[in-house]
Amino acid sequence: MSAAAGTPPARRDLRAVALGGGHGLYNTLTALRYLTADVTAVVTVADDGGSSGRLRHELGRIPPGDLRMALAALLSAPAALEDCRASDPAAAERHARWARILQHRLGGSGALAGHPVGNLLLSGVDEYCGDLVSALDELVDLFGIDGRVLPMSTEPLVIEADVTGLEEDPRMSRVIRGQVAVATTPGVVRRVRLTPEAPAACPAALAAIAAADVVTLGPGSWFSSVIPHVLVPEQLEALRTTAARKVLFVNLVAEPGETTGFSLERHLHVLNAHSGSLPIDDIVVDAASVPAGREREHLERAAQLFGAQLRSVDLVHPDRPDVHDPVKSAIALDGFLGAGTRN
Repeated sequence: MSAAAGTPPARRDLRAVALGGGHGLYNTLTALRYLTADVTAVVTVADDGGSSGRLRHELGRIPPGDLRMALAALLSAPAALEDCRASDPAAAERHARWARILQHRLGGSGALAGHPVGNLLLSGVDEYCGDLVSALDELVDLFGIDGRVLPMSTEPLVIEADVTGLEEDPRMSRVIRGQVAVATTPGVVRRVRLTPEAPAACPAALAAIAAADVVTLGPGSWFSSVIPHVLVPEQLEALRTTAARKVLFVNLVAEPGETTGFSLERHLHVLNAHSGSLPIDDIVVDAASVPAGREREHLERAAQLFGAQLRSVDLVHPDRPDVHDPVKSAIALDGFLGAGTRN
């Protein structure tokens, strides 16, 4: 690899696109920003909980929460602040401060309690512009953010899941509706779908995927932040046809409720079932979580469903064993891209 262990790699002339949502996408954007300033986030838009759910219900617009987090990630990424600090130290401090402000949740007990400042700001600019992509571009310009943040679809989506283990007959499934309900169901999620069934993709996101040098998917809530990206038909086709190197980051641990008891292999099988064998170049798993013997062979066969090379590397954040370390992820990506080997 081109960087010593623990040292961020050098910048590249690279067009990168990251697909996901929530904290997983936040970490991936932070990692990609070490490699390049040309980073586009493509974000899930099915959140129906918390502040996003309230604003979605009250305003009838796309939920802002995951989009806000992506803006904050690109605004406060250590590499972005380093670039800014080199030319304007005061601006770098403003960027870091505004990233914190966007994430700050209002206190009190009234109607605004719990809303992040960034959610209210994005919702207001969206309503003013009448177009979410224009609103996001306005905020990118306002804050001087390198890169771009785009929604996965131009309409708010609903996630539905077929879940077993909730009825007396274990063979019976129940339909669970809504991202929060799916993420917290005590049953076993078998399959998810979007409503509407074939939502319109964001044209700017399709163009970014087509022009990218590298596209990442994951980590994140598997059924509510990762798999939805392959359920938008136009976006799935863009992923199939792009010449970009496609890299899948698999979660470090199963997520309580949503993927309780899932092995690494099962994560891959359910993604394959929803994507129809989407071609992927690299599937990245944490080395410490890769099983030995026949279980590893099964995992490698699961990777071959995508035509992918299984990459086992150290990814764990030193202070949080359930979180990807952005520097380690950046070093891993830098190594794959430098090797130039693709399937």
